[in-house]
Amino acid sequence: MGVIAKQSIRGTIVTYLGIGVGVVTTFFVLTRFLTTEEIGLARVLIDAATLFIGLAQLGTSASVIRFYPYFKEKDSEEDHGFFFWAMVIPFIGFVLFALIYWACRVPLGAWFGDKSPLFVEYYYFVLPLAFFMLYQMICESTCNVLMHIVVPRAVRELVVRVGLLAIYLLYAFRIISIDGMVIGICINYAVAAAVNLCYFFSLKQICMRPDWSFLRENKGLVRRYLVYTGFLLLSAATTVLAPTLSSFFVTAKMGLDNTGIFAIATYTAAMVSVPNRSVSAIASPQLSRAIKEQNREECSVLIRQVTRNMLLIGGFILLAIWLNIDLIFHILPNGATFATAKNVVLILGVSQLVLGTFTICLTALNYSRYYAFSLLMSLVLTVSAILLNNYLVPLYGMEGAALSNLVSYGIYYLLIIATVVPLGRFHVIDRKWVYILLLLMAVFGLNWLWQSYLPAMNIWVDSICRSIVLLGGGAWIAYKAQLSPEINHQVKLKIKN
Repeated sequence: MGVIAKQSIRGTIVTYLGIGVGVVTTFFVLTRFLTTEEIGLARVLIDAATLFIGLAQLGTSASVIRFYPYFKEKDSEEDHGFFFWAMVIPFIGFVLFALIYWACRVPLGAWFGDKSPLFVEYYYFVLPLAFFMLYQMICESTCNVLMHIVVPRAVRELVVRVGLLAIYLLYAFRIISIDGMVIGICINYAVAAAVNLCYFFSLKQICMRPDWSFLRENKGLVRRYLVYTGFLLLSAATTVLAPTLSSFFVTAKMGLDNTGIFAIATYTAAMVSVPNRSVSAIASPQLSRAIKEQNREECSVLIRQVTRNMLLIGGFILLAIWLNIDLIFHILPNGATFATAKNVVLILGVSQLVLGTFTICLTALNYSRYYAFSLLMSLVLTVSAILLNNYLVPLYGMEGAALSNLVSYGIYYLLIIATVVPLGRFHVIDRKWVYILLLLMAVFGLNWLWQSYLPAMNIWVDSICRSIVLLGGGAWIAYKAQLSPEINHQVKLKIKN
C-alpha cells in the first residue's frame, strides 16, 4: 500500500482543498444569492450531463484501467497506440447518444415540463456540458493508469470548483444573466478538459497512432476488449442511471425548488465518500494488475485494507457531519429552508458510507473474469431504484428519495459481495472491520443519549463539546486499538516529521 497510501493522501489533500472551495460555494454563495429553483437547475443540468457521459464513454474509464496492462510492454514505454482508442471510442459514443438525446426531447420535456419548465428551457445545454465533462473524465482515467492522480484531481476539485464559484458570484451580482451562468458552467468544464488533456500529453511521449499490426496479432485481446466494452455499455445504462434517479424524480414530481434543497443535502452527504475517490483512483490499477497475475492473496489484502480504511475514515466524517448538523444549518444562509432536509443528509450519508466502503468490491468483480455477473446486479440496482423512487418520493418527498438511494445501494453491494467472495475467492472484510463498525455505532448511540438527556444550552458549545468528546474519544480508541495499521503508520510518520 506504499504507492497507494502516498498518492491517496496527496489526492485526498487536494480533494479536501476542493471541498473547502465547495463549502464556500454551496453553503455561503448558492444558499445566499440563488433561489432554490436556480440551485436545482444547476444541479439537474450537471446530473443530466453525468448520466449522459456515463453512457457515451462506452465503458472507456474502466476498460482503460483493465486493458492497459495488456497493451503496455513490460519495462518499456511502448503501449501500441493504446491511448488513441481511449480518446476515439468516447467520441463515437458521444455522437451516438447525442442523437438519442436530441430525439428524446419531446417525451422528456413532457415529463419535466409540468413541475420544472426551467430545465426544459435549457435542455440542449446538456450536450456541450456533457462533451467537456466526458473528456475531462477520460483524461483523468488515462492519467490514473500512469499513476499520476494528483493534478487531474486538482483540476476536478479545485479548477472546476473555483470556476463555478466565480460563475455563481458573477450571476449573484447580476454581472451575467441566467443564460450566462449556464454558458459559463459549460465553459468552465471546457477549461478543465483542456488542462487535463495538456497534462496527460506532458507525462510522457504519447503515441496517438494505432498499432494495427499489434491488433492483428492479438485478435483474442481485441475480442475481449469489445465484449467487455459492450458489457460496460449495458451495465452503464443501469449503474449510471441509479445515482441520478433520485434527483430526477424530485425534479419531475416536486419541482426544481425541492431539487435545490435536495442538492444541498446531497453535497453535504457526499463528503463521506470523498476519500474513496483518491483511494479508488490509485488502487484500481494495482488491483487490475494483481487480478491479471492471478495473485488472489494480494487482491484480498488490498480489498480488505481499502474496505477497512474507507469504513473508518468515511464513518468518522459522517459522525462529524451528524454531530454538527444543527450548527451547519444554523450557520447556513437561509438555513431554515434547507434544514427541512436534515434527515435526508443522514440517510444519504449512510448510503455514501456503503458506497465508499464497498466500491472496491465492484472494481474487483469488474476486473475479474466474472465481470458479467455485475450486469445482473446493475439491473437489480436500477429496477429497485426506479420502483422505490416512484413509490417513496410521492409519499415521503426528499426523505423517500434518500431512502430509495440507501436501500437500492444496500441490496446492490450485498449482491456484489455475495458474488465476489465465493467466485473470486477474495476476502472482503476482517475482524478489525467489524470492530470499526461497532465503534461507529457506539459513538452514534452515545450522541443520541447526549442529545436526549443533556439538552443544549448553546448550539455552538454543544456541537463543539460533543465533537471533542465523541469524535476525539472514538479516534483515540481507533488509534490505540490499531483498527487501521495503515493509518496508524501514516500518523506516526507525520509525527516523526
